[in-house]
Amino acid sequence: MPSTLPPSALNPAARVIFLTSALPYANGAIHLGHLVEYIQTDIWARFQRLRGHEVVYICADDTHGTPIMLRAEKEGISPEALIERVWQEHTRDFAAFGIQFDRYYSTHSEENRQLSEQIYQALKDEGLIEVREIAQMYDPVREMFLPDRFIKGDCPKCGAKDQYGDSCEACGATYAPTDLKNPVSAVSGAQPVTRQSAHHFFRLSDPRCVSFLQDWALASGRLQPEAANKLKEWLGESSPRATPNTTAINHSAEPGQASLGDWDISRDAPYFGFEIPGAPGKYFYVWLDAPIGYYAGLKKWCAENHRDFLEFVNPESEVEQVHFIGKDILYFHTLFWPAMLHFSGHRTPTRVFAHGFLTVDGAKMSKSRGTFITAQSYSDQKLNPEWLRYYFASKLNGSLEDLDLNFNDFIAKVNSDLVGKFANIASRSSGFVVKHFGGSLLQDARLLAPGSKHAQLEDRLAGSAESLAQAYEDRDTARLVRELAALMDAVNEYVDAYKPWELAKKMSDPEAAQTLHRVCSTTLRCFARLCAAVAPILPATTDRALAEVFGRSNGWRWKEIDMPEVSQVQAFSHLMARVDRAQIDSLIAANRS
Repeated sequence: MPSTLPPSALNPAARVIFLTSALPYANGAIHLGHLVEYIQTDIWARFQRLRGHEVVYICADDTHGTPIMLRAEKEGISPEALIERVWQEHTRDFAAFGIQFDRYYSTHSEENRQLSEQIYQALKDEGLIEVREIAQMYDPVREMFLPDRFIKGDCPKCGAKDQYGDSCEACGATYAPTDLKNPVSAVSGAQPVTRQSAHHFFRLSDPRCVSFLQDWALASGRLQPEAANKLKEWLGESSPRATPNTTAINHSAEPGQASLGDWDISRDAPYFGFEIPGAPGKYFYVWLDAPIGYYAGLKKWCAENHRDFLEFVNPESEVEQVHFIGKDILYFHTLFWPAMLHFSGHRTPTRVFAHGFLTVDGAKMSKSRGTFITAQSYSDQKLNPEWLRYYFASKLNGSLEDLDLNFNDFIAKVNSDLVGKFANIASRSSGFVVKHFGGSLLQDARLLAPGSKHAQLEDRLAGSAESLAQAYEDRDTARLVRELAALMDAVNEYVDAYKPWELAKKMSDPEAAQTLHRVCSTTLRCFARLCAAVAPILPATTDRALAEVFGRSNGWRWKEIDMPEVSQVQAFSHLMARVDRAQIDSLIAANRS
């Protein structure tokens, strides 16, 4: 069911929202699959700001772990040098697509080290940390314990070859790395051996954790229905199913029993990360300090903006804490993260919103087909980033469903909606107002021509504000885009009905001239309303429209859907170009390997 818009947003008294997107891993380039989430979050953040709320949008590079260590070693540089270079690349790519963070930070920061140690110590004080010996796969050549993804072998269930150490892509089975048949180290090619090592566990199976998570998950609106159902499965309210992390699920639990196991939060040296206090050679697992990176980025922002960090994170805080994530990391954000926060004396997430995966032309992204497309290659091909923002918005409906980037549909939607319907509205009327009326617009037809067709059109667009707001709040931008396209159609049909180009030929007739002025004024005021409504999706285009069409530079406000603050127009160039198939073909060719 859709969430209900908070009363404070309907009557918009200020809300304060601490908002995050999942942290991209500092071991690769940003690609279009990543951008689904950051665009979705940025649209939601911009909408909230447009309504007058305070949003603190925090993100960071996720910088720790064995893959970072090994890649830096391969390149002959330090892990610190690698993550600094990748941070620069990631921030460049996000900026190119209009992603407006309040602070983009790094998990390899002193703030994150301190917070990770504090939270770990608080959990330890609660009796929720336990050290125990476990068997692990060890590479005798590299003299290191191997993460699951650095072990390959035959699936113990179906026998499929070349499978990872935690799950089989052929049959979908999950298992412990020690169960893999004919294992091989992906680091050295050696046959790993089994060795014992002392590891630190977060006791998620503790009845206190289970009880807390059951109550937390039931809070209205906290999770999408699909996510809430999945969490109930993990908590043992229905038959447990396979999940991405076998160390924290008890797959032998009977239906109706709590199926949570304990979570291994430590890794052995060599490892790039934060060493666990009092445990030499042991490091926090990357998934322990990564979500704490949200708080580290917030703490850095607070210091830079003279704000009280505790105002945001204490258990009694009225600040909303909202996380946008992919459905593949739902497990970490709805089990580990809220439990870590609660039992370390912090507030817990207000809402966790997950989205599905991106396919391209109906198939998984593929380097060989050229559909594993990086953000940088999209920019290099000079494609308008707001084409992609609009297209993703047209596909996202607030659920966990996957979405498909179909390039033929992409071309048709951009050219039809953005060029043919939206940008065309301004160009169809502004020239007449500039030429014949000195660029001056008449006031709202609802005031000067009540009951007229002009007033009816203005009233229709003004009356759409709350429906559009609810769609934004629910992250159902697919519905929002459909509603906006219908409003664009209504404005264009209005122009077609009055034919201002014909009225302009009759300027000697006072009635024709007056009608021309009214039609063009109504059209442009409705265009302003559409700009205000679509500004979270098309920030650069609507800012250009504000400056170049209406001569303003102070930004759109949501209330302008009801009464736009525009009185003058001026001559301008085209707001948006059409997309051509040749541009898409070049993009695909640039990414084919």
